[in-house]
Amino acid sequence: MTSSRDSAATALAVTDWRRRVHDLYREVREAGDPAEAHTRWVRGRDELFATHLATPLLPEHRADFAGLVVTDYDPRYRFEASIEPADAGPDAFTATTGTDGEVPYERLGRVRLQAPDGEVSLDVWRLASYGGGLFVPVRDATCGRSAYGGGRYVLDTVKGADLGAGAGEGTVVIDLNFAFNPSCAYDPAWACPLAPAGNTTAVPLPVGEQHRGPWVQA
Repeated sequence: MTSSRDSAATALAVTDWRRRVHDLYREVREAGDPAEAHTRWVRGRDELFATHLATPLLPEHRADFAGLVVTDYDPRYRFEASIEPADAGPDAFTATTGTDGEVPYERLGRVRLQAPDGEVSLDVWRLASYGGGLFVPVRDATCGRSAYGGGRYVLDTVKGADLGAGAGEGTVVIDLNFAFNPSCAYDPAWACPLAPAGNTTAVPLPVGEQHRGPWVQA
């Protein structure tokens, strides 16, 4: 049985993890050059995974951890996109998570991205509960091959993963170089919201974090 002291220690560790993630993404938004911002992001995430008490790495994987597998920055996968009205499809979904119970999302619209290998259209979701925030997951043709099969996250702003607004009015930065795995890619005890149908594409997006999980390097 988990003691209240253990529960408090875990909660404090997760709180500090999220605090540091918010700080890291603030550095990303403040950086003048997206490639430099990406380098800071990779370095910061490696440090968190290697040293933080709330790392999602299982204990048996920590000793051999030498850094996350992330591709070099490719500016062709950075977009400043407007959120367009949604097409036909579900306007809401509920994710069953390991720690937060039933988490509701409502669809705000879609972003259309002209990637090198074809157009990618992704639903943009709002966390429809306390905290709010934008949520943009993606499951592309690399998932299950070089990337995690359940898909990756690009934005999850309530937890700090926020790339900011674009230069154009009403736009948001969607930079697929910053696609990262949810915690369940490392620890199967986690249950994470995964990409629904409107965030699945047959177009390969060979940037961002490349890792099949639970700790199999690409």
